[in-house]
Amino acid sequence: MTTAPKTPRTTKTTVPKKPVAKRVTKPRAATKKVEPVKKRFTYGPIIIAVLLLILFSPLYYKYVVNGFKGAWHWINDIGEYPDYRNYKSFNIHVSEKYTIHGIDVSYAQGKIDWPKVKAMDENGLHLTFAFIKATDGVNYIDPTFQRNWREAAKTGLICGAYHFFRPEKDGKTQARWFLKTAKLEPNDMPLVVDIEKLDGTSPERMRIQLDACLSYLKYRSPVKPIIYSGLSFYTDYLKGYFDEYPLWIAHYDQPEQRISQASKWQFWQHSSKATVNGIKHAVDFDTFKGDSAAFRQVLIQ
Repeated sequence: MTTAPKTPRTTKTTVPKKPVAKRVTKPRAATKKVEPVKKRFTYGPIIIAVLLLILFSPLYYKYVVNGFKGAWHWINDIGEYPDYRNYKSFNIHVSEKYTIHGIDVSYAQGKIDWPKVKAMDENGLHLTFAFIKATDGVNYIDPTFQRNWREAAKTGLICGAYHFFRPEKDGKTQARWFLKTAKLEPNDMPLVVDIEKLDGTSPERMRIQLDACLSYLKYRSPVKPIIYSGLSFYTDYLKGYFDEYPLWIAHYDQPEQRISQASKWQFWQHSSKATVNGIKHAVDFDTFKGDSAAFRQVLIQ
């Protein structure tokens, strides 16, 4: 067996490695932290919403508006008597403790638009009743009576008729003429006899004829008639003679205390210069002494 000659082993040459350059890392620049943008809160929409809610709320009109009205009335009423208020649209001032108000009319007021009269209101003051002139003496009928009597009642106003008394004429005849003209119905006010002057007769003669008229009406109508008179005429000629009858007294632009000391009034005509929608001329303004329950007791049942 022969042995192949051995190949001499080659020596592996080692190549020296280049030194690896170290990577120099630059320090990172510090980054600014971005803050989230905050939304700015606005009160505008909320304020608008609240205002709209208030404006369209019934409470706004009940409390806020009425509050302003009350403040305005307080300023407007400076200088008035205590408890009195000045109602400019009606051109009157009257005590707040009375709530039943009315007017009295005749041909002097012309053609009246009664729905406008009924609808008028200022800060709660409105008209409840109307006295309407029917007759005068023994043969005169007010030319506007029938229309006023019919149209005023249609609006819901409580109506009453009055007769202008003439002392020189027979009292009983005047009463008959009055009853023939004014036809009363339930919820009407009692008949009224308006006595304002002597017309050349003596006080005694006037009282005799007035008594005849009132007595006839008392026994031929459902309730006692009312006497209307001015305060001076009443105190001079009537007081103490006809105290059984309800009294409607006229005394203008004076505090209630003065007429209450002189008379036991049920109705008070306190102005002759009132302005009322639907009436082109000045009109007398009246107040009832009592509340709505007391007023109903006065009416014909």
